[in-house]
Amino acid sequence: MKKKQIINKGEKELLEQFEKGEFKQVANVRQEKARYTRYAKYTLSKPRNINIRVSHADLERIKAIAAKKGLPYQTLIGSLLHQYSTTKRADRVETY
Repeated sequence: MKKKQIINKGEKELLEQFEKGEFKQVANVRQEKARYTRYAKYTLSKPRNINIRVSHADLERIKAIAAKKGLPYQTLIGSLLHQYSTTKRADRVETY
């Protein structure tokens, strides 16, 4: 049995416009595709600021570890968060 696809109102409108032939191909497809790919990469890779509350003792330990490694403590925290978010199992995150 084929699974029924569910589309929202905006997607339905786009599909109807496409089926009516209302879309026109841009003159330079490769150039436009490259341009929008750059936009997407920039948007997805742009760092975001966050605010978190950390105990004084934890922050001091993190700063000490970062100093031993020759890193700013914010960089170390960002690295740890990245490792955690990209590791399939949280118990495999590098410990310091």
